Amino acid sequence: MIPRYSRPEMTAIWSPENRFRIWFEIEAHALDAMAGLGVVPKGAAEAVWAWWKTGPAIDVARIDEIEAVTKHDVIAFLTWVSENVGPEARFLHQGMTSSDVLDTALAAQLTEAADILLADLDALLAVIERRAREHKLTPTIGRSHGIHAEPVTFGLKLAQAYAEFARNRARLVTARAEIATCAISGAVGTFANIDPRVEAHVAAKLGLSVEPVSTQVIPRDRHAAFFATLGVIASSIERLATEVRHLQRTEVLEAEEYFSPGQKGSSAMPHKRNPVLTENLTGLARMVRSAVTPALENVALWHERDISHSSVERYIGPDATITLDFALARLTGVIDKLLVYPERMQRNLDRMGGLVHSQRVLLALTQAGASREDAYRLVQRNAMRVWESDGTLSLLDLLQADGEVTALLPRDAIAAEFDLDYHFKHVNTIFERVFGR
Repeated sequence: MIPRYSRPEMTAIWSPENRFRIWFEIEAHALDAMAGLGVVPKGAAEAVWAWWKTGPAIDVARIDEIEAVTKHDVIAFLTWVSENVGPEARFLHQGMTSSDVLDTALAAQLTEAADILLADLDALLAVIERRAREHKLTPTIGRSHGIHAEPVTFGLKLAQAYAEFARNRARLVTARAEIATCAISGAVGTFANIDPRVEAHVAAKLGLSVEPVSTQVIPRDRHAAFFATLGVIASSIERLATEVRHLQRTEVLEAEEYFSPGQKGSSAMPHKRNPVLTENLTGLARMVRSAVTPALENVALWHERDISHSSVERYIGPDATITLDFALARLTGVIDKLLVYPERMQRNLDRMGGLVHSQRVLLALTQAGASREDAYRLVQRNAMRVWESDGTLSLLDLLQADGEVTALLPRDAIAAEFDLDYHFKHVNTIFERVFGR
């Protein structure tokens, strides 16, 4: 992953040093368990841990040098450990296969990554809730098909985003639990040369669950579900980012990204204030989602295993989690500093001459005895005049001057249907549903 879209804590999870640290812990904990079962001498486990407790620097360059000869990463790592520990290291990896180490380590890394992403979501949810409450009753226009529909509040827009990301958090909790799985079952997963109790011990030490049946690898449906969840979160990021981008358009300008002192919007046009952060988030979301299809295709491995999934996961594991971590942090900053313009929202609400109240008049006419078809016809013929005037005419004025309408509804009754606050009478109920208070 390129540094531009990376944050140190998440990047560290995917460093060679961290990967080799996890590999060592898997091997050493397995050795402890085997020593406890009498399979290997206790002194071997003690010697391995004694060396590790001296705090040796993981020599990535040396491991890479060995791998250049062995063409096998796990063997290269074990050889390096043997060079440092001595004869007792020969008991490492007893009855294990490379996938036991690789798959369990990947599960540990994805679990660590999920914990960071959950913290990211918590930070985002807190900011969205704060801004939603700030604009709980700030009137704005709701749009369907990009066209003015009926009034909403800006707080409701943000409450919707909060609910969506809360669902995403729950999905990630589930995905984390599913991916946090350990397999130490040996070649083709039969435990022929290693006791299942070794697997249980390693799983407990790493905070993982045991894989009920692992063939030679942990089944990749777990990974597919994990990366699919990341893809859904990315889509939610894009949804909110797209909303901000639309609201920042010059013709709308109801909200915009914070524009810092000294910031430049265009190399050619000094007046520009572009939604560059949310445009960037749209692109980052695409990159996270690009990991989903390969993860799904990894499910169908040959027989007990092949390694067609391996190269894929070396890409998508770091790239998807690092990118999503960055994107969540960036979106949190965007919402935290979002510039909101209530006056412009009100002007846009009023721009189309009261058309946003057409449904209320329609319903009032049906209540007054008109058929729905006649009520629709009466309102629409006046509404179209307002539409074609680009809002210079008033729907209220036209309806009050329409004899067929006033024959059913008095002028003051028509005016009552143009009350903006009417649309917000259940905002508290929605906020209670979303925020629980």
